[in-house]
Amino acid sequence: MAVVNEILKEENNCLCFGNYLIQEKQKLENFDFNGDKYKVKTHNEITRLEKNDLLLLETVPGSAIHKFTMNDTDINFEAEGFENTQITLDLAPNQNYKLEINNVVIGVTKSNPFGKFSFSLNLSSQPSIIKIKKV
Repeated sequence: MAVVNEILKEENNCLCFGNYLIQEKQKLENFDFNGDKYKVKTHNEITRLEKNDLLLLETVPGSAIHKFTMNDTDINFEAEGFENTQITLDLAPNQNYKLEINNVVIGVTKSNPFGKFSFSLNLSSQPSIIKIKKV
């Protein structure tokens, strides 16, 4: 896989976004997907996806996210980057979520009272497969 040159695109009913190789901030607003408006900001320091003006996912430093899907119970995506990366999602408050990375269950973690769910992993140009499931 590679960075997303279009910054944000729909591919096979999934979202792909982010470019961790660029130095200057790029953004795209009002991207229509399944009846919602998405906005992405990306560069080498941060990648941020918002849905209807609310945070959905953020990585520090920036990354490329592929095959992003989300429903009421599951979030699935692939992430690539170049170093230890903090990934934050805005989910349901005080809810337990099972985190799986590259088909290995990492454990169950509770989102904070504001719904933030964060974890770190070392990214590379080989995508990491991430699955998060509400339990």
